[in-house]
Amino acid sequence: MAAESAIERPSVAGVLETALYVDDLVRASAFYDRLFGFPKLFADARLIAYDVAGRSVLLLFAAGASATEQRLPGGSIPAHDGQGGAHMAFAVDAAALPGWERLLADLDVAVEGRVSWPRGGESVYFRDPDGNLLEIATPGLWATY
Repeated sequence: MAAESAIERPSVAGVLETALYVDDLVRASAFYDRLFGFPKLFADARLIAYDVAGRSVLLLFAAGASATEQRLPGGSIPAHDGQGGAHMAFAVDAAALPGWERLLADLDVAVEGRVSWPRGGESVYFRDPDGNLLEIATPGLWATY
């Protein structure tokens, strides 16, 4: 076996999809539509796919709906599922953060936490109706952002 440092790895362009699992797809869709207004790329009884800033896709899966292999005309998707409060963060410009905080307040979405990061970023934390922890984060959070 080759040493890890000697492994040649093909490049990765980024994270394409992020998946959250929800108990009520209609309720979750209403929340994400109202708060973010992301364009829907696809929707059925199993999942909703949202375009996030033209760079990534947010998948909301009905909990349990993908727990078995999904056979499609072009192949199959292995079983997957999740439960419990997952976490994801949305990148926003620093100048947009006050507007996001106002929108959360206007929509009665409770802010559960705030962090001012040592690198200069700011984060605001809140939950979706299924208990997933969502974050709005400004540049400075990570060395890469």
